[in-house]
Amino acid sequence: MEEKRQIKKGKYAADISSIMEANQRIRPHVLRTPVLTSTSLNAMSGRQLHFKCECLQRCGAFKFRGACNAVFSLNDEEAAKGVVTHSSGNHAAALSLAAKLRGIPAYIIVPKNAPACKVENVKRYGGQVIFSEATIKSREETAARVQQQTGGILIPSSNDGRIMSGQGTISLEFLEQVPHLDTLVVPISGGGMISGVALAAKSINPAIRILAAEPNGADDAAQSKSLKNLGLTKSAGRIIRLPETNTIADGLKAFLGDCTWPVVRDLVEDVITVEDSEILKAMKLCFQILKVVVEPSGAIGLAAVLSDAFQKNPAWKDCNNIGIVVSGGNVDLGVLWDSLNKAI
Repeated sequence: MEEKRQIKKGKYAADISSIMEANQRIRPHVLRTPVLTSTSLNAMSGRQLHFKCECLQRCGAFKFRGACNAVFSLNDEEAAKGVVTHSSGNHAAALSLAAKLRGIPAYIIVPKNAPACKVENVKRYGGQVIFSEATIKSREETAARVQQQTGGILIPSSNDGRIMSGQGTISLEFLEQVPHLDTLVVPISGGGMISGVALAAKSINPAIRILAAEPNGADDAAQSKSLKNLGLTKSAGRIIRLPETNTIADGLKAFLGDCTWPVVRDLVEDVITVEDSEILKAMKLCFQILKVVVEPSGAIGLAAVLSDAFQKNPAWKDCNNIGIVVSGGNVDLGVLWDSLNKAI
């Protein structure tokens, strides 16, 4: 019988109360994204699949939920100073738009090697781009300097209770749209989305299973969870940080933090890892069958459900009604074409 976990208030950086508050706060600004189904994909997987299309969210990704909640959580005095982050991806664009909606500045530190299309997204939404070197150290040092100069509030991309709460609103919508889901499959990177999703979903239905999907080339979460399963440390696992990552899923290269890891450690049942070739195949299926544009990070949930690691694991044989979060649709076409040419 599935264990029913009771989530104590205050145990984590977010909880069902903060997620419900976030839902009210961001409701005027975010889209209630649709859920798509496909008899063809059901037949391929042998399950009933339900796709929560965050690729159709504002800015093209789920990140807008968390960024919006963080920005509109600030009091007027804090907000007037603006917000700061370092990112070259969906969080940068999402924070820029959220700040624009509130009428405050957004200072976005972007590494010099960031794709031009992503820099343009930040500018399009009103963010002030400040370039740094490509290293994490340079990004963090530049962000700290900009904070000191402007007094802006740092808004991390994942490791923050406000971000987690905003992302958790995905579960509130998804379980209203499809109440009988028994499993959720969610991409994992910094853990802001899956931790918020897990906290909300487990509060609504303690028996629901939460599975993470991760690229083999960036499998830090899987390694962190394997330590927990092996019981090698007194703290039941620890955050693993990889010396380098190598995956087409550019949105899944971040590492877990001290806010997100405890939720992943305690509430995520397993991490399913897949190869980039499986992600590309899943992207193609999303294009051809669901008729939606999905970035690699967004297609990984389908890739995980179709993988042998999931299909042949007896632990998941009773996962019959599966919700898959399609996290984003901001495709870097240059990288995609190169990857497709290598795969052919």
